[in-house]
Amino acid sequence: MDGAQITGGFDREALGQVPAALQGLIDQGALSGMVTLVWRRGEVVQVNTLGYRDLAAKAPMQRDTLFRIASMTKPATSVAAMMLVEEGKLKLDDPITRWIPELSNMQVLKDAAGPIDQTYPAPRDITVEDLLTHRSGLAYAFTSVGPIAQAHEDVLGPPLGHGVTPDEWLKKLGTLPLSYAPGERFHYSHATEVLGFLVARLEGKTLGEVLRERIFAPLGMHETDFWMPADKADRMARLYQAPADGGPLKDVSWPEPPQRLSFEAGGGGLISTADDYLKFARMMLNGGELDGVRLLKRETIELMRTNRLTDEQRGHGFLGMPFWLSQGFGLGVSMILDPEKHQWMGAGGEGAFGWPGAFGTWWQADPTEDMILIFLIQDSMPLGPEAVTAMQGQRPSGRLALPIFQKAVYAALGK
Repeated sequence: MDGAQITGGFDREALGQVPAALQGLIDQGALSGMVTLVWRRGEVVQVNTLGYRDLAAKAPMQRDTLFRIASMTKPATSVAAMMLVEEGKLKLDDPITRWIPELSNMQVLKDAAGPIDQTYPAPRDITVEDLLTHRSGLAYAFTSVGPIAQAHEDVLGPPLGHGVTPDEWLKKLGTLPLSYAPGERFHYSHATEVLGFLVARLEGKTLGEVLRERIFAPLGMHETDFWMPADKADRMARLYQAPADGGPLKDVSWPEPPQRLSFEAGGGGLISTADDYLKFARMMLNGGELDGVRLLKRETIELMRTNRLTDEQRGHGFLGMPFWLSQGFGLGVSMILDPEKHQWMGAGGEGAFGWPGAFGTWWQADPTEDMILIFLIQDSMPLGPEAVTAMQGQRPSGRLALPIFQKAVYAALGK
């Protein structure tokens, strides 16, 4: 455990039990290791570095270990888009076809799980707000069932778009039908990749350049990027998969390219550290400003942190979970609407917000408690519409570490 002084209203003894509770899943072989961070009322209260970032090399997790944060990328891309909204370069109700003509005249599946040749013309174009709220009708292969899921695999390839340019990828995406009409429902998708390429086209730069210049450099996030140079490779946490049969963890990491690729996935491509992402989360919690650097107006951040889904849209499940039972979704982040109902899946006060990543990474900023939690692992598990059922096997899923962490930290506050 890091030597940060235990303050901020926590029960010192209770908070001190967090690392032992998490270590159990590492000892059982469910995870290689993790980095967790607790920040409250202006200071880092606890950092845990448990297990290994590289099992074969016996290289331990460290506070500066680099993680692929997957969909924790989405809030950063969304902030960049909202900066352009503030500047009058974008409006939430703008049709994206002004900048992305590849997605003009889209077709919509008559049945989201049905044949991909049975479609009807989209009643309207996708808007900027549709992208920010995942109500564009676009899809991911892993959030889809039926032929459209395989079509995404066949046409687009891997989710992070290795080996194609943004222009090529957008052209391919435009050949696929939408799963739902724009605005109809939340359907988790490539919407934030599209949003990132829209931002890049509007600014005449790569998405990485936009994020570095507008967000990462001003906030001092010098470890966060879409690409990891070779001199940082030793600090990278390996990506592991826990076999369902209970065998040893399997290293499923992919090699980092020798140079920066043109495809920078605004929906899931970033690499970062706990302390770097803490700066971004603090900016969001503090209403758009950190240490005298203001990225967004307070009212813009409040807009992002306000639910925009209808009751009907929240009635649909997400990856096999009643995800929206206690939560809503705003512009790039989810938020807790009902803390009591939220206890089944985690912990947090009303208005606590964030967004997780596919490899088990997670963060949450809680305005009620003036607290930020960051949880970083590298666990590759099968994704799909029924992902929760895939967590059942001969040993505890490593994903159980997250609710253990959440509940233990809040319990140390007497919650």
